[in-house]
Amino acid sequence: MSSLKTNLLRTLAVAGLSAALVAPAAAAHAEPSPADLTRRIERSSAELERVVESYNKIREDIKANEAAVVRLQSRIGPLEREAAQSRADLGEFAATAYKTGGLRTADALLRPGGSAALIDRLGTIDRLTQQRQERIDGFTTSQRRLIDEKNRLNTVLARQAAQARTLATTKTRIERDLARLYELRREAYGRATEAPSAPRAQAAAEAPAVSGQAGVAVRYAYGAIGKPYVWGGSGPDGYDCSGLTSAAWRAAGKSLPHNARMQWGAVAHIGRGELRPGDLVFYSGLGHVAFYVGGGQVIDAPSAGRNVLKRGMNLMPIHGYGRVR
Repeated sequence: MSSLKTNLLRTLAVAGLSAALVAPAAAAHAEPSPADLTRRIERSSAELERVVESYNKIREDIKANEAAVVRLQSRIGPLEREAAQSRADLGEFAATAYKTGGLRTADALLRPGGSAALIDRLGTIDRLTQQRQERIDGFTTSQRRLIDEKNRLNTVLARQAAQARTLATTKTRIERDLARLYELRREAYGRATEAPSAPRAQAAAEAPAVSGQAGVAVRYAYGAIGKPYVWGGSGPDGYDCSGLTSAAWRAAGKSLPHNARMQWGAVAHIGRGELRPGDLVFYSGLGHVAFYVGGGQVIDAPSAGRNVLKRGMNLMPIHGYGRVR
């Protein structure tokens, strides 16, 4: 074999080996396709929404505990005054009984006066003893109620402190997941968040004519179209899913908790055929809720990076339907 042919074969072998080594590396670092990015964004959004709704649930629990603390403290104040008055009454009774000799039963029995006087004295002693016991019982009851209320208050405060710690941890996780999701959106769409989808006045003008409180809520929901998703948000500048439904009905004078699962527990459950504008549509896992506006359409705050929009209600498997009471 000539030296030229030998060199040519050697060159081809090296080139082939280099291609074999380079090709897997290039494949390993291939850019994800738009479809892959979209799937990753959808998975991240769904997981993030579950975490956000968990955060909302903890906030609702803390609000309930704060209200319980206020109620307990309003009851403890009068109980403390009642217990203090019972202590004062008991001390005053003991001093009076001693000064009048009512408690010196030996003296009362030895004094002259016959059987009638003795019976009177015994009756007086019995009444004094009964009064003293009533004062003691009243004092003991007040003290026991006060101690029970304070113990309940301490339990609620401890639960509240634990929930606050969980809240802080969850918030940190949401912010980390949001940063990752926004980076995926930039990679896929060139920006982290959607631009406003429509002038808000125009969206509000499209609201159907619905009477009563439901009509107020429907008009509010239409007015939110195009506003950004904001985790934990309940308006007026941004919303998450349960924040939008609670805000719309709050505008109509009805209170709903800021959490999809808790809203499901607060509404009357209805069938699909009974749906009318203002009702709520809940989705599988109770991690998402939307506002029904008629014609098979809902308004909802979809996920981080997106804006409130109107769309078909079959956007994911449906758990059930609810009417605000």
